[in-house]
Parts: sequence; structure tokens; C-alpha cells
Amino acid sequence: MMRETSRQEVVAAARRACAGGRQPTMEELSSEAGVAVRTLYRLFGSRQSLFQEAGCTTAPTARELILEAALPLVGRDGLADLSMDDVALTAGVSRATLYRLFPGKSALFSGLMHAYAPWEAVADAIEAMPDGPPEEVMPVVARTMAQAMEGRVGLLLRMLFELLKGDPDTGEAMRSSLARGLPDLIRYLSGQIQAGRLRPLHPVLACQLLAGPLVAHLLTRPLAEPLMGPIDSQQEVFDQIVDAWLRAMAVEVPTDAKPS
Repeated sequence: MMRETSRQEVVAAARRACAGGRQPTMEELSSEAGVAVRTLYRLFGSRQSLFQEAGCTTAPTARELILEAALPLVGRDGLADLSMDDVALTAGVSRATLYRLFPGKSALFSGLMHAYAPWEAVADAIEAMPDGPPEEVMPVVARTMAQAMEGRVGLLLRMLFELLKGDPDTGEAMRSSLARGLPDLIRYLSGQIQAGRLRPLHPVLACQLLAGPLVAHLLTRPLAEPLMGPIDSQQEVFDQIVDAWLRAMAVEVPTDAKPS
């Protein structure tokens, strides 16, 4: 059995594992810290979040620079009116480099979906704890989703709008974005519902009941704070949303089965 390891020890282990600019996997970080992979996800939510807390940052690659530049441009102009020349100019790369990494708008949009949509990180978290109880898994899922959307939820909603338009350039991105992450979460929720750990409800609706408040908070927090004053920290709000979701999804005990 692995010994109890503090959050600070895990962060220190991550710094050691990242020495020399390495980007270790969660399995490598788990081995270095002496904790289970599921513990890393429970504590930090995602690999990127652990890297950020440990200060394990590296110089962005050309691919990362392009995606970072393209996200606000797609949010501003939409995919149909997006200028690949503007993307290259904003990213500070040549047209040749841009088209070598992303041969067209479809490839670029697919790259944006994989980089900024929360589903890949959600899939990783669920894979690390596939049989975990909702009380353990769902806070990690919510934290992972919120971290992926924080600061860019408006742009992500614009990307969703682009997907719903059914443009040919977004078709492949739609198919690839639905291949992993969201289906994993739906399958997990379905299994928990069938096992009687969550109340009977369509798993898609159960997912929406969690994602909706997270998105609403991220969208309205900047507007609410100037009017109502400081709100609880982001993490505290997320914890409250998940707690409310868990209570709403709890299996109801029949009245005649309750102790008198």
C-alpha cells in the first residue's frame, strides 16, 4: 500500500520529474511521488494543473503558439471568415510552418477542439478512477471541466456555435471531439445510475445538470462581482456546485425504509 503523501510532497516530486524541461506522464509523476494516479487527479484535477502548481512550464512550441493565436480569432471572426494569414502573423510563425502543422481550417479547428475543449482531460481523469464512487470522481470531473474553460468560456461557446452550424470545416472536429471524453463521462454516469449509486436519470441530462451551472458561473462571475462584491474563490464555488449536484443526484430512500 502506498503511504500517505502530502500535496507539497507531490508538487516537489513533480518539480524533480520535470527537471530539464521534461513533460512526464501522470504514470511517471505517480511513480516519482509514490502515490496512485487517481490520487494525482483527485488532488489536482489534471496533469496541466499539477504542472502549473509545480511551476513546470516550458517555452511554447510553434503548434501551441498557433492554437493560442487562433482561439480568439475564431471567437471574433468565426471559422468561415478566419484568415490563416492573420493566424500566422499573430502567432509569429511563417505560413509554411502554419500549413505544415495545420494544412487547412478543418485541421486547425480540430486542433483547437483537442487543445481547449475539456473532454480529453475528463477522459484521462475517468480512466484513472473508472470504478470510483461519484463522491470521488465527480469533483475531479467538475474541476477539470472548469479549469479547461476558465478565462475562455465565451470563446468555447463560439466554437460550439461553429460546430452546430455544420460547416464542412468543422465536421471532422465534431467527430473527433465526440470520440473521447464526453462518451466516457456518459458511460461512467450510466454505470453509476445502473448500479444504484445515482438516482435514475438519463446520463446526458445528468451531465448537463453539472456542466450548466459551471458554465453559467464562469460567464457571469465577472459581471456579478462588481455588483455584489467578492464571491467565494473559484474552487470553493466549484465545490459547492458539485456538492449540490451530488445531493440532487443522490438516491432517494423510501420513506418507509427510513429509521423511525
